[in-house]
Amino acid sequence: MKTGEAMKYAVLIGDGMADYPIEKLGGKTILQAAQTPAMDYIAAQGKMGLAKTIPDGLPAGSDVANMSILGYDPSVYYSGRAPLEAASMGVALAPDDVAFRCSLITIEHGRIKDYSSGHITSEEARILIETLDTELSTEELSFYPGISYRHLLVARNNLGAETECTPPHDITGKKFEEYLPGGKDGDFFSDMIKKSMIVLELHPVNLKRIEEGKNPANSIWVWGQGHAPKFTPFRELYNKTGAVISAVDLLKGIGVYAGLDVIEVPGATGYLDTNYEGKASAAIEVLKTRDLVFVHVEAPDEAGHEGSIDKKLKAVEDFDSRIVAPILKHAEASDEPFTILVLPDHPTPISLKTHTPDPIPFAVYRTDKTDSDGAETFDEESAKKGSLGLVKASDIIGILLKAK
Repeated sequence: MKTGEAMKYAVLIGDGMADYPIEKLGGKTILQAAQTPAMDYIAAQGKMGLAKTIPDGLPAGSDVANMSILGYDPSVYYSGRAPLEAASMGVALAPDDVAFRCSLITIEHGRIKDYSSGHITSEEARILIETLDTELSTEELSFYPGISYRHLLVARNNLGAETECTPPHDITGKKFEEYLPGGKDGDFFSDMIKKSMIVLELHPVNLKRIEEGKNPANSIWVWGQGHAPKFTPFRELYNKTGAVISAVDLLKGIGVYAGLDVIEVPGATGYLDTNYEGKASAAIEVLKTRDLVFVHVEAPDEAGHEGSIDKKLKAVEDFDSRIVAPILKHAEASDEPFTILVLPDHPTPISLKTHTPDPIPFAVYRTDKTDSDGAETFDEESAKKGSLGLVKASDIIGILLKAK
């Protein structure tokens, strides 16, 4: 290895990978049961610990957790999920604009059947969102199409800033009427959701989906609202250049506010069919001209929300073999020293189908260091014994970049 070369950093995030012991897996977690040789190598050759990605008092969401991982303390910077997605979508927010996540969901027999409308395609969803914008937008409201089931609603004049909303993935199977928006302006947004059901019920896109045996996107659901946040640029905080690679607007939006480059990868879907190879190749290319890359994969989280053991095992194994392994191989062969950090952002336990704030396992491997914890596997139990202990997740990037 060449001496005096600048360190390169790869932060690899498997969204929602962490889990609880599962009876059907013999009491093992997903990470313990999955075949993950690349992450196991990083754990064996590096050091492990537990990271608290969700500060006390904040929701256990991917917004809060990934903000922490990217080195921004949510206690300081967090203002809501949707404004981050707005930034990724190029939607500028005025000071009194309130951005909401506008999910396309499936309601059946009065209950939320599917928070993702069968992972509706972005092309189908765009048609539906544009129809809603035509039918329901006003001077105070505008709809913006995003990716798959994830879209945006912007309300003006602080409308909805104090409305109480519930994420749809937290209430799958529940009666939607019991979880409609509440508090100030709650009636307004509840009425809008019901109006969307009328617009969407017989839409040709949905009739075709029903004909094909797919879940229709027959309602919207608004949540995760907030005003535009103000971030200190990443380069100003850490004196490093970097980029974000992700399929989801949330991560891209954090990158935009942080002043990081956002790299678009064709075929990146945020689900099990995402373009893993494209993401890994893009990450390797990014590091030719930048110091650091964040690579985020959504698939394990989606499988966790679905409560599917098989899908989550596959998502974790694909993350390991198709993201971690090629980047690790590149790092090992490089003339430059590399630091690889691998971790989930939060647990999405199969048993709960939603996020929890439990500390997550992380492992750090440096190609120019030989000292290690000697852990055999990358999982929750190994992390508890790691020499790095329990850390505040928003401190990890700073610790990595300052390490000698």
